[in-house]
Amino acid sequence: MDAQKALSQFGDNKRAHLEDLKNLVRIPSVSFPGFSPEEVRRSARAVFDLLKTSGLENVEILELEPGVHPYVYGDWLRAPGKPTLLLYAHHDVQPPGREALWKSPPFDPAERDGRLFGRGTADDKAGIVVHTAAIASWLKACGKLPLNVKLVIEGEEEIGSTHLALFLSKYSKKLQADAMILTDTQNYDIGLPALTVSLRGLVSFDLEVRALRSPKHSGMWGGPTPDATMALAKILSSMVDEQGRVCIPGIWDEVRPVTGSEARAYAELSFSIPEFRAQAGFLRDTHATPARDGTVKPLIQMWREPSLAVNAIEASSRKQAANSIMDSAWARFGIRLAPDMDPKRTAKLVEEHVRRVAPWGIEVGLHTHDGVGAWGIVASGPAFEAAMQALELGYGRKPVLMGCGGTIPFVEPFAKALGGAPALLIGVEDPYTNAHSENESMVIADFYSCIKSAIHFYALFAEAHRA
Repeated sequence: MDAQKALSQFGDNKRAHLEDLKNLVRIPSVSFPGFSPEEVRRSARAVFDLLKTSGLENVEILELEPGVHPYVYGDWLRAPGKPTLLLYAHHDVQPPGREALWKSPPFDPAERDGRLFGRGTADDKAGIVVHTAAIASWLKACGKLPLNVKLVIEGEEEIGSTHLALFLSKYSKKLQADAMILTDTQNYDIGLPALTVSLRGLVSFDLEVRALRSPKHSGMWGGPTPDATMALAKILSSMVDEQGRVCIPGIWDEVRPVTGSEARAYAELSFSIPEFRAQAGFLRDTHATPARDGTVKPLIQMWREPSLAVNAIEASSRKQAANSIMDSAWARFGIRLAPDMDPKRTAKLVEEHVRRVAPWGIEVGLHTHDGVGAWGIVASGPAFEAAMQALELGYGRKPVLMGCGGTIPFVEPFAKALGGAPALLIGVEDPYTNAHSENESMVIADFYSCIKSAIHFYALFAEAHRA
């Protein structure tokens, strides 16, 4: 009965919660170097205010050290003898990208065709509001929650949770819980909810090559003079084969083979290559990259195999492109790690390969960012059973279990800090969300369904824990 009261309260106020999300999206809280750190701090203050108005107590902005983007914390611990949930989301966002490609300004949220567009609408400011809306609905309808909650909102997830080890060493005791919910992943399809049970890892690199003391006229010097941009292109292309698969020597040695049970689970998911091409936005004649066995198996390739992506390249610029041989060139690239791949070993293999194949005696500088390993969990036990039931009640459809090719650095270290407490990964993204790209969006109806699922879960998990 209390859950129904909370659901009714939410139904009467769901547009107000959507406005909460829009207010957060309007703050350009890009955590990347070169963007204003004050905007991330302003975002933290806005999250602080939202947690307070939602009824959470002991709300505070958690500072680590000067220059580190802040976390925000709040809790409600008035249910003695009941389980405690740790709820997670992050308030920092990716850069807007190419603003000319946005159909509406990236930090001016816009509703179109049942979707809300804007940077951070899905990744991950919606995750914040899923938590605050569910909590506010319970507290306003019933005056209490059926369990205890602790809510932590991170400010540097999009830059790899750089100071996570410091955060855990300082605050892990404060955040102990029986289970945690991370609202930062994707549904399998629009209207089809999912629990994510595996994540790939990630190790990223900045590669700079230098060949000359300054750029040279390409007509007067072209031929015998080494071209740094071409050298960079040769190094990058050497790391994948002609089909686009990662081919750095030794990199596949640690990759755990797909098990029979995993293959059967993938086969049970509704999937087609044409649908995948449409979701990914392939141009008409673009071919999909095959898996290691030579066939196209997108789910296995995205969830269980390593991949390489070049995130940015800089030599000159389109605006200032001259007939010159550039003196230096830079690129950032990342390798997504499959289960059992060690980030440090992968980084060592990449460095050895880059220095081995660098042409013409050019200078090579390679900086490795802190890596994160892959993560996975067996979806069994009361928390998962309650989550699957809650998702079905919230969306009106049976949920599925799925993997994710992305990386959430917070998950594995925090699960260990909580002594192996189950981590439940849900979210409002869908295959058309365009997270990290232009025109990021989410389906508003799925946002509402996710909140309803959270309301159900609080009651179901409390009952399961009691039983």
